[in-house]
Amino acid sequence: MTKGNKIIYWVSTSWLALGMLSTGAVQLVKGNEGAGGVDSISHLGYPIYFLTILAFWKILGVVALFIPKSPLLKEWAYAGFFFVMFGAAISHIAMADSLNELAPSLLLLVLIVVSWYFRPEDRKISFS
Repeated sequence: MTKGNKIIYWVSTSWLALGMLSTGAVQLVKGNEGAGGVDSISHLGYPIYFLTILAFWKILGVVALFIPKSPLLKEWAYAGFFFVMFGAAISHIAMADSLNELAPSLLLLVLIVVSWYFRPEDRKISFS
């Protein structure tokens, strides 16, 4: 892995982790700051208890990204993050929300794909 790819991986993964942890923390305490808070989730038509479920899995997903080894667990974390953020983006589109509401989901989707694509070999599943 080249030095440039390593930098891209760690920057995108760090920003992804920060985004997931911060939204997960807001969701865990049922806060209303930023994207994914009580008002946002209610506006999209989801029940408030859904915040606790999202928060729990986002925080565990971030832990999975940073623990050594366990490439299969990392793959599941990336998949879970992708499904959650894709669902959030589609929900905002379905509600005809502005780009300001949609942007955080799209940004996190890009970070998920970039982090996944540039991950080091020891973080990938080996089928050999």
